[in-house]
Amino acid sequence: MMRMRRLATAFRALTLTTAFRALTLTTVALLAATATAPPAARAASEPKAPEEFVALRAVDPTIIQEMRYTTAHNFVGERIDGYRQPLCILTRPAARALHEAQRKLLRQGYSLKVYDCYRPQRAVDHFVRWAEDLADERMKPEFYPHVDKSRLFADGYIAEKSGHSRGSTVDLTVVRLPAKKTRPYVPGETLVPCYAPQSERFPDNSADMGTGFDCFDTLSHTEDPRVQGAQRANRQLLKNTLADAGFVNLPEEWWHFTHKPELFPDTYFDFPVSWRSLT
Repeated sequence: MMRMRRLATAFRALTLTTAFRALTLTTVALLAATATAPPAARAASEPKAPEEFVALRAVDPTIIQEMRYTTAHNFVGERIDGYRQPLCILTRPAARALHEAQRKLLRQGYSLKVYDCYRPQRAVDHFVRWAEDLADERMKPEFYPHVDKSRLFADGYIAEKSGHSRGSTVDLTVVRLPAKKTRPYVPGETLVPCYAPQSERFPDNSADMGTGFDCFDTLSHTEDPRVQGAQRANRQLLKNTLADAGFVNLPEEWWHFTHKPELFPDTYFDFPVSWRSLT
């Protein structure tokens, strides 16, 4: 009888040990699977664009795209959060309106070129964090040489919300055809003020607008009286062409236009700039 009890006790201990080992192996396997799955899991949990959003390229593939915030050539000096691919995304009415503007410009020997379109809220948050870090002025010599960084919020250059996040606002210019190639920006290269003569500032195949894109300076005001001649004519060509297509210019930025009426006037989206967001 005693022997039988010992055997039963040993059997139960063996069974518990085996079960514990199986549970441990299962847990390890689950942890390993979780450790290797974050990118897919994150992708699955990312917000998607509403069906009213489209890729501009699908509406008009002739419009040039130079998506600055996917590169380090911007006022922050690094790729901006939320810009996964160099892709212009807009609400469908805004994209169609750009197509109409492009048709008119092509007949005159010009093309539109977009720098930024829909902008996720996480990108705006990135701008805000950067603006609050007063020690980071690596791009100041080009983009805001005359503006104290501590004034960026007060002067309206940076805000916690952006019309771009609503999907109907675009930053763009015009390019004389045939479009010249532009060299890539090299991080660390010598920077030239964005209001310098076009032949001196960073090369851009845009028509001369008097300043570069994202120039934090009053010279960027669309109707600044100091901007005359060909530069003023180029600004008016862009403004008038887009106005005919239903776009309204932001007076402080010659490149900034919003299609009216906005499809989402009160919604600030945060889906990433990528093809996946549209599928």
